[in-house]
Amino acid sequence: MSQFLLEGPSQEPVSIADAKRWLRVEHAQDNDLIGALIVSARMLVEQTTRVLLLSQRWRITCLAALAGGGIELPLAPILSVDQVRLQPLAGASFTLDAASWRLDRAGDVARLELLSLTAATFDARIEIDVTAGFGSSAADVPSPLIQAVRMLVARWYDHRGDASIVREAAVAPHDVMALLAPYRRMRL
Repeated sequence: MSQFLLEGPSQEPVSIADAKRWLRVEHAQDNDLIGALIVSARMLVEQTTRVLLLSQRWRITCLAALAGGGIELPLAPILSVDQVRLQPLAGASFTLDAASWRLDRAGDVARLELLSLTAATFDARIEIDVTAGFGSSAADVPSPLIQAVRMLVARWYDHRGDASIVREAAVAPHDVMALLAPYRRMRL
């Protein structure tokens, strides 16, 4: 199974103005740096929790042969399934109508159940376009996740160039991990 970002979020969960207030920065000289730190912090929060903060469009692909019991969608939270396409090994791709699949959000992992997979379509690739995230604005994102983004931005801003921070950049600090813990989706 593969996933590809089609369209990223239209905004970040923390604005540059909000981050500057948090950092107590009053000048505009570091606006580009702060903006880049916000994007990086959001991405680390999303990677650590395996949850997307703001609405993003993604394409998930897999082989139809693997979809016998349904397809577990690796992104969360799923806001909508926008389109499901089959690409047979021989022939042109076609879009499945909404009556031929069902989205099941009942469990921890959303599943797309194909209701009309036949032997003729078994040798095909499935493309699923989804919109995932808590919503389209920062107000939709749980406040502990926003606070984690602010804390990461502050840590990285205050410790620019520190060698120890460079080594720790891929792992969130303990206080940030405590904020993220209730939202983490575990892999088996």
